[in-house]
Amino acid sequence: MRSIDTSPAERTVRELFSLAGITVGGSAPGDIQVHNPLFYSRLLQQASMGLGESYMDGWWDTPALEVFIEKVLRADLKNKIKGDWRLWLLPAKAVLFNLQSRARAYQVAEAHYDLGNDLYQRMLDKRMVYTCGYWKGATSLEQAQEQKLDLVCRKVGLKPGMKVLDLGCGWGGFAGYAAEKYGVSVLGVSVSKEQVKLAQEMWSGLDVEFRLDDYRNVSGTYDAVVSIGMAEHIGYKNHRTMMKVIHRSLKPEGVALVHTIANNVSRIHGIPFIEKYIFPNACAPSLAQLGKAIEGLLVCEDLQNLGPDYYDTLLAWWENFDRAWPELRGARYDDRFYKMWKFYLLAAAGASKARDGQLYHLVLTRTGRAQPDCRKS
Repeated sequence: MRSIDTSPAERTVRELFSLAGITVGGSAPGDIQVHNPLFYSRLLQQASMGLGESYMDGWWDTPALEVFIEKVLRADLKNKIKGDWRLWLLPAKAVLFNLQSRARAYQVAEAHYDLGNDLYQRMLDKRMVYTCGYWKGATSLEQAQEQKLDLVCRKVGLKPGMKVLDLGCGWGGFAGYAAEKYGVSVLGVSVSKEQVKLAQEMWSGLDVEFRLDDYRNVSGTYDAVVSIGMAEHIGYKNHRTMMKVIHRSLKPEGVALVHTIANNVSRIHGIPFIEKYIFPNACAPSLAQLGKAIEGLLVCEDLQNLGPDYYDTLLAWWENFDRAWPELRGARYDDRFYKMWKFYLLAAAGASKARDGQLYHLVLTRTGRAQPDCRKS
């Protein structure tokens, strides 16, 4: 039986959790079991970092992690548990330095996207699309991703013979689909050597080219420019730079599309746990930041929010990863990695369910162009 002599930290955390409908030791969805009483003080001192790291350390657990995170966010506990002074170093660094400069652009690839193609081949769909799917009427991850790719192609008005630029092309899922289904020529750029290597193998028979390069270095003009899942990585100091690249790369009558995770409020740095363990230097933009970045350069012709679709996408990725874990487990992917990956995917799913973030499609044109028929949802 648990002693009634609880610490001040435990009493505080239990009270906060009660606001979210979470019971320590309870059996309802989202309730948690605490295995180390130091969890309470660690959470109060380190906020989201302490929550994620203590989960990886086995200090607490829950059978429904995504439900727990959803409840935490719906109760706005992230703004009630601020952590100590050390967390203020992140915004200070973001202000003082360009954390996503050319010199630092490859860090996220080295830490995340180059982890191993074996991991992503098991977790993702057959086209290796590592962004939110479009689940309207879809019954599988494969179908949701194909629908998303086709939606993008239709929104930018692809026709045979067009030249397309794909900024942050990943493993070439969009490029391969667009070349195969719409008869276009695609140049994709990525900062991940593993992505480029596999993309070149996967889509070798199509009119596509993949380059290991920073998006700021591209040249030439294109009938369409797409960026699917890159804007989250470029940082608030580079939003305008990205839009300038799109502007200069887009032919006068061309159409661009930016697909990005988005924060509900403007931020200058990402979630500490995610920055440290998953996506170094990542910080999703807000709609206000995107609007400021396109001002005077581009016209937003259409805006669609696919945010709720991320929940099903993340759960599908988690199920694929969990199913493949016996094959993946080894020297590169240990049990701590499993816990880290589980926290990353299911916490993100819970955040999506709580509507803590969004997923925007912005269809953009150069000023003066006639409005395209881009409402293809």
